[in-house]
Amino acid sequence: MKLVVRRDPVYVRRRRIVGLIALLLLALLVLGGVRACQALVGGRGDDATAAALQAQKAAYDVSGTQLVKRQTITGNINPKSVAASPSGLVIAQNMMYRHTVTAYGADGQLKATVPDAVDLAQFGVKDAKGTVKGAPVEATWTRDGAKAYVSNYSMYGPGFAKNGFDDCSATSAVDRSYVYRLDSASLKVDQVIQVGAVPKVVALSPDQRTLLATNWCSGTLSIVDVAQAKEVATVKIGAHPRGIAISPDSTTAYVAEMGGETVYQVDLAARTAKPLVKPGKGPRALVVSADGKHLYVTNNDANTLVRVDLASAKVDQTVSLASQPRSMAMSRDGRALYVVSYGAAAMSKVRTSDLTVQQVVATEPSPIGVAYEPTRNAVWVSCYSGSILVLDEAKGGTPAPSPKGGQPTATPSGPAHD
Repeated sequence: MKLVVRRDPVYVRRRRIVGLIALLLLALLVLGGVRACQALVGGRGDDATAAALQAQKAAYDVSGTQLVKRQTITGNINPKSVAASPSGLVIAQNMMYRHTVTAYGADGQLKATVPDAVDLAQFGVKDAKGTVKGAPVEATWTRDGAKAYVSNYSMYGPGFAKNGFDDCSATSAVDRSYVYRLDSASLKVDQVIQVGAVPKVVALSPDQRTLLATNWCSGTLSIVDVAQAKEVATVKIGAHPRGIAISPDSTTAYVAEMGGETVYQVDLAARTAKPLVKPGKGPRALVVSADGKHLYVTNNDANTLVRVDLASAKVDQTVSLASQPRSMAMSRDGRALYVVSYGAAAMSKVRTSDLTVQQVVATEPSPIGVAYEPTRNAVWVSCYSGSILVLDEAKGGTPAPSPKGGQPTATPSGPAHD
């Protein structure tokens, strides 16, 4: 009887269905295990890159637009840099000439002037001797726009007698300085972190766990654990390190040695650096593509912008720009770079795919910083001479004025300057 039941066509069909279901469940379990392992081993990096690429696809397309002048901001400012938050708050760092950070809405209206004076003792700094001042240089925003980290060229006041200077070296006797954290809601400093001597560029890893700062006089890169608000390591770079870019998976940093000719690759887990490429003399600003395949570099003393293929560690695209190309920002969609030429009073919009210059805009003297403000798709250019130029990426309107005589020609820019 049992043999008859087992050979019954209905029974056989049911047994096959059960077997197939069991095999399917087993396959799903195996696939789930593989994906879990990928997430633990390397999947997070893949996810971070995919998220960055997806954000680019959804962003405003600047390939068919032009820069149109909206306004020029003046006042009690000498802005070394500008940094735009995801929500449209823009801050300008006014160095020791004003001892302030000025904050603006996306509409260009001044919201606050933040003094750089702090009592370090209130932030738990031992042996602090009273109120001191900084000199805000550069800034970077957290992904949610809640906080900004601001580097200070040097500290001034009780306990700081060895101030920073441009022509220093790793052997110069210069005091270590601090990075401030600025709260976007209160527009007040709510945290301080000691780093090296004369910190310049600051950058947050995409996973928001690590803050990096290049120390101009120390010749090092500070690695800061964000959760601890503490420098946990320093990595030797070389003469006058400045620009920083971080890979989408937060594992690798790229650092420009502006006092030399080398861009270094830093393993953030091992905390070690090695030469990556020599892109030109005086490399200053770095931007990495959202897919992590290319690194863009401005060469202040070679008057060039180059693209580095990171797989081969070789320059695969080069374009000459006007005198002293310095700071650089990328559009939200990744299609354009905006590069200021300090010695030519100009800013160039460059297509990322082939480094074609699409537009050159005249600025006030000494353009030094640039940022892409995403809520209004605007480009902010800070001029050390005392102004900020605001340009909109627009499909109509009158293009912003070009420099007189057309695009300025590149001229030798002399020794590296900050």
